[in-house]
Amino acid sequence: MDRLWRPWRLGYVSNIEKTRDEECIFCSKPSEEDELVALILHRGEAAYIIMNLYPYNTGHVMVAPYRHVGAMEELTPSELSEIMGLTTLAVRAIKQEMKPQGFNLGMNLGEAAGAGFADHLHMHIVPRWQGDTNFMPVVGRSKVMPETIEGTYRRLSRAIAAMLDSDS
Repeated sequence: MDRLWRPWRLGYVSNIEKTRDEECIFCSKPSEEDELVALILHRGEAAYIIMNLYPYNTGHVMVAPYRHVGAMEELTPSELSEIMGLTTLAVRAIKQEMKPQGFNLGMNLGEAAGAGFADHLHMHIVPRWQGDTNFMPVVGRSKVMPETIEGTYRRLSRAIAAMLDSDS
């Protein structure tokens, strides 16, 4: 039997309940000064773009408000506007750097909807390619990630910075 080594999953499996009980990652990550350690790609005024440490696909990022809020209707107009603006910026950067053939965008609002952190809403941005859901997740119960999170972080952070420089 062939084995697929996925050591990064151990941190997720062993710490998920502890993390959820002790802190909200969407509140704690912005206080980290090292952007790479925090995996924060861009900081806005009311929201920020962060890499997903346990991605569904290479390039999976999220946009979250700084404020701890779990319901869409509790967002201020400026928070909602910035979340959508940063979502668009992330899509543009991922398109430029990774050439996906599509995207899944969405929020899981509430625990029943699958939200891992139900009290702090966040937009998932998942790039998709034809065949990215091949036999490995179905038969092997494994997802093959072709690039490290740090490598993807570096590519996307450079693309976002360049886009912001050219837009100003």
